[in-house]
Amino acid sequence: MSEQMYSNSKFSLAILGAGAWGRALANLAAANGHEVRLWSRHSSQTLEAVLKDVQIVLSAISMTGVRDVAYQVHSFPLSPETIFITATKGLDPQTTCTPSQIWQTIFPNHAVVVLSGPNLSKEIEQELPAATVVASNIPKAAEVVQLVFSSHRFRVYTNPDPLGVELGGTLKNVIAIAAGVCDGLQLGTNAKAALVTRGLTEIIRVGNDWGAKTETFYGLSGLGDLLATCNSPLSRNYQVGYQLAGGKTLTEILANLQGTAEGVNTCRVLIQRAKQQNIAVPITEQVYRLLQGDITARQALDELMLRDIKPEYNY
Repeated sequence: MSEQMYSNSKFSLAILGAGAWGRALANLAAANGHEVRLWSRHSSQTLEAVLKDVQIVLSAISMTGVRDVAYQVHSFPLSPETIFITATKGLDPQTTCTPSQIWQTIFPNHAVVVLSGPNLSKEIEQELPAATVVASNIPKAAEVVQLVFSSHRFRVYTNPDPLGVELGGTLKNVIAIAAGVCDGLQLGTNAKAALVTRGLTEIIRVGNDWGAKTETFYGLSGLGDLLATCNSPLSRNYQVGYQLAGGKTLTEILANLQGTAEGVNTCRVLIQRAKQQNIAVPITEQVYRLLQGDITARQALDELMLRDIKPEYNY
């Protein structure tokens, strides 16, 4: 990345994905005086026109569209200094890759930055204060993105562990489904605290196996995002669990949900990877069985409570 790129004060951004999160990020960048072009599959503008001469490409599309859109972007000319930001929280069902791994594979010579944190889009739209994390293997790229989005109401931290930042935001969605079940069954604060704490342990176990750093999961993109998503009815993943506990079917819930609950797909992919790597994921397993319709919410709870007793940590 050239010093000229780094010293720029204003940038042009193409934001791919015009859902609630994409629009929220577009508004944050525009409020800082950057040129923002918003694109979705339903846009009147072509993808080629939106990408013309931009310096930053931000992907906020759902996981199912990431690979297809990334290849479309690759078919158009871009400056070698173009920075890619991924704000998608999910896992590819075919490869178990994260979104940043997909973007980096298709654009191996470009900087890729992960943006993730406790950021409920409706609260961002209401201009309530929030913080997030931007992470990259190229520190200067993360610092550029930090400058683009930082404001008095949106604090942005940098982090050198993009995989950990990305996995924290992705894996917590499975635990959020379980938290929704917990509240839907009115199990109380003690049960919820235990679930979220053990959920974090499960996330760290998976993340460490993947190669992420433990300390990242205690930060905003891990514990922070976990707390926000497990405690807010604004979370679509929480809503899935809450409504399953109320007796609705998954098909019925997803048909009436505004936006995508990425935790549903993430859970299936995570079970696949956990089996391949022989990783213990007891909470994820019960969420998976619940989503499959194999057990009820109450049965999932009983399965977790009746597991063999054990030490809290392996010393």
